[in-house]
Amino acid sequence: MRKNKIDIISLGCSKNLVDSEHLMRQFQAAGYRVAHNPSRIDGETVVVNTCGFIADAQQESIDTILQLGEAKRQGKIRNLFVMGCLSERFRADLMESLPEVDRMYGKFDWKKMLADLGHAYHDQLARERVLTTPDHYCYLKISEGCNRFCAFCAIPLITGRHTSVPMDELLDEVRRLSGQGVKEFNVIAQDLSSYGLDLEGRMMLPELIDRMAQIDGVEWIRLHYAYPTQFPYDILPVMASHDNVCSYLDIALQHISDKVLSNMRRHITRNETLDLLERLRREVPGIHIRTTLMVGFPGEGEEEFQELMDFTREARFERMGAFAYSEESGTWAAEHLSDDIPSEVKQERLQQLMELQEGISLDIQEGKIGQTLRVMVDREEDEYYVGRTQWDSPEVDPEVLITKGDQPLAIGEFAQVRIQQALPFELVGTAVR
Repeated sequence: MRKNKIDIISLGCSKNLVDSEHLMRQFQAAGYRVAHNPSRIDGETVVVNTCGFIADAQQESIDTILQLGEAKRQGKIRNLFVMGCLSERFRADLMESLPEVDRMYGKFDWKKMLADLGHAYHDQLARERVLTTPDHYCYLKISEGCNRFCAFCAIPLITGRHTSVPMDELLDEVRRLSGQGVKEFNVIAQDLSSYGLDLEGRMMLPELIDRMAQIDGVEWIRLHYAYPTQFPYDILPVMASHDNVCSYLDIALQHISDKVLSNMRRHITRNETLDLLERLRREVPGIHIRTTLMVGFPGEGEEEFQELMDFTREARFERMGAFAYSEESGTWAAEHLSDDIPSEVKQERLQQLMELQEGISLDIQEGKIGQTLRVMVDREEDEYYVGRTQWDSPEVDPEVLITKGDQPLAIGEFAQVRIQQALPFELVGTAVR
């Protein structure tokens, strides 16, 4: 056990990761040594930043806490703190069922945590953070919270109302990080589409991205978690006109059936969704769309599921993830709809959907064979360098395996790679000079 050292474990999404990075900067300012997701826990204090989005993520958080609780009983940890989405939502229950936890905090109780450790929070460092990603890319969280209140989603119950980070603060952060060598900015939020509405009553995402794209050193900007209803269409000419704004959009559609969309309280129809996709592809040629779909929501019969399958087959999403509905307490669906689709039916539908998408993905990937693509080199492995194209977000999207040649490639730099082989979720190629 190393005194004056704090180990932070981040679970869940990249938005949680950014929170951990900001907290790490505060710990550093307080004089602590800090490690993020270390391979070996050896700090006297461990902070678990939990996820509370769906049942599987909640269970992962609880299992992690239980493992660390055992380490504490063995004398390997002195203090075990829990924070984040799960404890924000279920703090009272967790405190009762997890006595091995010393302190339980919500999502943003950072000042209280520092005070409990005998230190003050430094307001002047609020926008600073310790990057846990490789030096050449980062996540940029531009807002917190959500006002959409979809029937299935607990996020508004955890994060509260949508609150945008002022644009000047974000641009200053981008300039600072770019000056430190960050080339790729993955822009994230619970609801990217609503950025700025609470600041000036208008959608300000197009202006933000346009100004970011003009900052020296910014090579890639990638957009994550847009909302389809009231989509800010002015972002499309910004994407099309800047070479450093990736032709990539992460936009969760969830379903295509009007019946299911209505039950989900998504405030969009099938035809409006199809019009949105047509406009995205028309105004940003070559765009790669990542979406998330849900199976097994109340009201999804065989007819609605087949409608979703047909839609997926026709839309040919370049990137797609899916999950089975799980009822979350406190949501509109939990209080007003019956979760009456058997678990085995949900899992069967999920498997069918993902098998369909695997074939689509392979077909799209094979279309890249013979092309020479600009690839960011992320890391080196035994037989390959591993990188990504503009259409690949870290951690979630396909990677490019670059066969090693006579000349080494620099990590964090771009390489021109000729694609020679395609797999459903990987490309294989050779660097060209």
